[in-house]
Amino acid sequence: MRIGLLSDTHGFLDPQIFTYLADCDEIWHAGDIGPVGLLTELQTFKPTQAVFGNIDGGELRQELPLDYWLEREGLVIWMTHIGGYPPKYNPRVRTILAERRADVFICGHSHILKVIKDEQRGNMLCLNPGAAGRHGFHKVRTLLRFQLNNGKVSQLEAIELGSKSN
Repeated sequence: MRIGLLSDTHGFLDPQIFTYLADCDEIWHAGDIGPVGLLTELQTFKPTQAVFGNIDGGELRQELPLDYWLEREGLVIWMTHIGGYPPKYNPRVRTILAERRADVFICGHSHILKVIKDEQRGNMLCLNPGAAGRHGFHKVRTLLRFQLNNGKVSQLEAIELGSKSN
């Protein structure tokens, strides 16, 4: 299963995304989507799983969860917008991780692309795709693309979409 992972589009959907994610089976969006129409456009293109972020309005907050837990290819995956990184997770995330196990933890919010293994939590893979939109302090718009197969994440690629001013 091929996954395209976005976050922090803030209402801007780069047309390149459709090219880069054409071979993906699903798109996951880790919040700060922007207008509902952006989510609809992604859902029309590919099956899309998403969580709402701190900038998302009431309509998205009614449609999407704060936390999305799913299983794909033998992996337990948790996606939320504001999460932090090992070992400095935000307090809410730290509490949940003390009670539940995930193989893959996905968040956005920071606008900083990061891929980190949390050795303290059984090598849980922590993914933040950075920001695919133009709003924020980041300089380059990014996303992640990867494959899930038989309990493993493979072929992980960081994709640069260009300067946030483009």
